[in-house]
Amino acid sequence: MNPRRGFTLIELLVTLAILALLGMLALPVAQVTSQRRDEAELRRSLREIRTGIDAFKKAGDEGRVARIVGGSGYPPRLEMLVEGVRDLRSPKGAKIYFMRRLPRDPFHPDPSVADAATWGKRSYASEPDEPREGDDVYDVYSVSEKPGLNGIPYNKW
Repeated sequence: MNPRRGFTLIELLVTLAILALLGMLALPVAQVTSQRRDEAELRRSLREIRTGIDAFKKAGDEGRVARIVGGSGYPPRLEMLVEGVRDLRSPKGAKIYFMRRLPRDPFHPDPSVADAATWGKRSYASEPDEPREGDDVYDVYSVSEKPGLNGIPYNKW
């Protein structure tokens, strides 16, 4: 007598149920990991752009960048941070660059939009609670209203 070797149907079903359970547990962990990575990128991008805006303002206060009379001293467009502006103190008319590249908002839904257009912009004249664009760029924020892992919407970071 040669007993048959192999798995019973019940053993196969139990194994598949265990694998399905493990798969269901791994999916949320992967989603949270991906969201955490994008949130870190958002924090880094906001810090980088805000540092560039502050450096532009400081250069204007020091007399190195031409300012509009009565203006706030902040850049009129985000792209100016990358394009550079003429250094008024340089005898050769060299440019000052405040950023190498403009990062994208990692939560912007449309990949075909230019990097600068992925951000919401707040002018110096607008209220903090209701940011709107104006003659300059005082601050940037994500346009995504999706809540972060901390419960605060990304457009409030």
